[in-house]
Amino acid sequence: MADIAPYVDNVKKFAAKYDEATLQKIVNHLGIALQSRDASLVSCSDPAELERVREKWLKKKFELGDSDADLDAAIQEVCTVMKDEKSNKSRVTFYYLLAEKYDMVGKL
Repeated sequence: MADIAPYVDNVKKFAAKYDEATLQKIVNHLGIALQSRDASLVSCSDPAELERVREKWLKKKFELGDSDADLDAAIQEVCTVMKDEKSNKSRVTFYYLLAEKYDMVGKL
């Protein structure tokens, strides 16, 4: 199991409720990608990055059938919530907030 300790404080900063099991599943899912600084961050100014979040996380992992426009709006909401985090946001926190938005906390 991957260590969640480096991500706990950042998730707690933004998440209304913190669920350790959900955080652990997200960190485990991302696995080795978290070792690369670039892969561990989400850039809200990069359309290709946001498309990846939509396609790989929301559609594939969450199996959401919402329209691309609705999913993109949800992603932008998370970008807004995390706007004070420099230009790149923690992928773990970003994914956690999407899990919270789509009521997936505790269900992953």
